[in-house]
Amino acid sequence: MQSYLRGRDMITTQEWTRDEIDTILDVALDLKRKRAVGEPHAYLRDKVLAMLFFFSSTRTRASFEAGMAQLGGHAQFMDSTTTQIGHGDTWKEIGEILGRYNDGIAIRQVDWGIGNDYIRAVAAASRVPVLNMQCDHYHPFQALADLLTIVEHKGDPKGLTVNVSYAYAASYQKPLSVPQSLILLLTRYGANVRLTRPPEFKLIPEIVDRAAENARAHHGSFEIVEDFDEGMRGADVVYAKSWGCMLTTTDHDESAKISEQYEDWITDERRIALADEDTIYMHPLPADRNVEVTDGVIDGPHSRVFDEAENRLHVQKAVMALTM
Repeated sequence: MQSYLRGRDMITTQEWTRDEIDTILDVALDLKRKRAVGEPHAYLRDKVLAMLFFFSSTRTRASFEAGMAQLGGHAQFMDSTTTQIGHGDTWKEIGEILGRYNDGIAIRQVDWGIGNDYIRAVAAASRVPVLNMQCDHYHPFQALADLLTIVEHKGDPKGLTVNVSYAYAASYQKPLSVPQSLILLLTRYGANVRLTRPPEFKLIPEIVDRAAENARAHHGSFEIVEDFDEGMRGADVVYAKSWGCMLTTTDHDESAKISEQYEDWITDERRIALADEDTIYMHPLPADRNVEVTDGVIDGPHSRVFDEAENRLHVQKAVMALTM
């Protein structure tokens, strides 16, 4: 267990060691127990987290605000459209000034080709830790919550078959950050990770290559499957969600036409039956019900989506308590 992580940025879990990530999980479970029994844990009393959102949020904003309150601190919500970012405040001003006002900066910026670079630039200018609430490349807190959920419900991820799959959705072209963070983190825990996706829905090659390296180093496996049913077969964990085909096209109309070819990529009762009989179904939410997944699956006995959503709170509190 690592006892000193003060000042560390959390932009991607890949930049944290296995031991450091294990520390996050240990602290998250401790904080989860404390909340369950009503034991106060105001480790961040009088500290303030600036939360800068370029995109709307439900779970991310609610969980970070609740987490800071439970830790005895305050979360300062900032919508980018109500700031001076559009009138001259660059990453330099955000990092320098919010880093002097606050004890941590959390940012959600998922614009393709912009988000990760912006967060890293703010981090370079800031004297306090910067937390990535989601960018175009990574969603580290979602992946940490997912890992904690798998550990709670399936035990050690080593040897588990985890199907990280594309699913059709009619809504906006969603970021690649969730599947990319998942394949990076779960391969470091020795899981047998399947990336199931249509040929047009590739992930960033460097991240895919790194996931394969992680799998070799940690004695798991990593494979790419292009058939939805095949990806489901025998899986211990089914994690099927939509993402965009940004590496094929950034045009939303063209993307929508490509997506329409895969309307049958839905996790329904027949598909979930192809997985292991004790499989768990996961999704970061919000899900396009009866498009990405049927009501019968997301509300059924295999679903762990609400435990997964709750665990966002606990892992985020753990990282904030350790870094701030």
